[in-house]
Amino acid sequence: MKTSWRSASFVVGAAAMLALTTACGQESGTSSVGSQNVGATAPAGGYGSVGAGTSASASPGGNGYGADGQQAAGGQSTSAGKLAVTDNAELGKVLTDGAGLTLYRYDEDTAEPPKSNCDGDCAKAWPPVPADDASAGAGIDKSLLGEVTRADGTKQLTIGGWPAYRYAKDTKAGDVTGQGVGGKWFALAPTGKKASLASLPGLSVRKDPKLGEIVVDKNGMTVYRFIKDVAWPKVISNCTGACLEKWPAVAPVSPNDTKGIEKKGLMGFTRPDGVKQMTVDCWPAYTFSGDTAPGDTNGQGVGGTWYVMAPSGKPIGAPKK
Repeated sequence: MKTSWRSASFVVGAAAMLALTTACGQESGTSSVGSQNVGATAPAGGYGSVGAGTSASASPGGNGYGADGQQAAGGQSTSAGKLAVTDNAELGKVLTDGAGLTLYRYDEDTAEPPKSNCDGDCAKAWPPVPADDASAGAGIDKSLLGEVTRADGTKQLTIGGWPAYRYAKDTKAGDVTGQGVGGKWFALAPTGKKASLASLPGLSVRKDPKLGEIVVDKNGMTVYRFIKDVAWPKVISNCTGACLEKWPAVAPVSPNDTKGIEKKGLMGFTRPDGVKQMTVDCWPAYTFSGDTAPGDTNGQGVGGTWYVMAPSGKPIGAPKK
């Protein structure tokens, strides 16, 4: 089936779309949970638990947040101070606090009206920035600074309506290790938007020094393929439940919103769990919660089943059958 589809010629227009739809299928099934391979120690929940990876406990030169999310003795002040704008080679202009620590925003929050949805363990990993003494430095519109009352009654700084956080694993000024964590945390630009050096298409290609041309999403995060998935005769994702928390599905994008990606089998499908997911050459596409910044490829080869996706949809470095 796979060989005949690949060798078939496509006609322009509706007939081509029909052929593509028939080849990939519009619905997917799931195999048993036993077929999954989460293969990751990255945190679930999308906020980068302080218990995962490196410890967030205070250390010399650290940011002063201990494992309990509180300021450690001798650590830096939790106050915001005068905010500043710094230039980052990967992200462009990034907002920092008075100590030079990067400020972040969370996709699960809202800006209109401002509301923080990061509490408990989340707030330990991502300490909210207090609003009381924050002021605007050069290049920052002071009218964008505001505050929101958190569930515990404290006032949190907002930028353009978005609640601001630090990341407990940023240990020195200029660190941006929180960028892209869980696909939900992003460095703040001075406008309150996500920091971005350039606007990327929904899917595009970047040159990795070790892996060659690889697929990245709109945030520059590496895209992966799970070799236990199925593309023929219909799309089947065998990554569900806890696996999908570690390996979030790439949301569908228009083929016109891609650059450098082969158009064959480039479409979205709806999973049995209701999540909509993008495919390349009919193979489901994922990001990895263990990648914390654009350019990271920490998911490569995990469990012997997860591999970076090539522009053709092939898994780079996967063993040949």
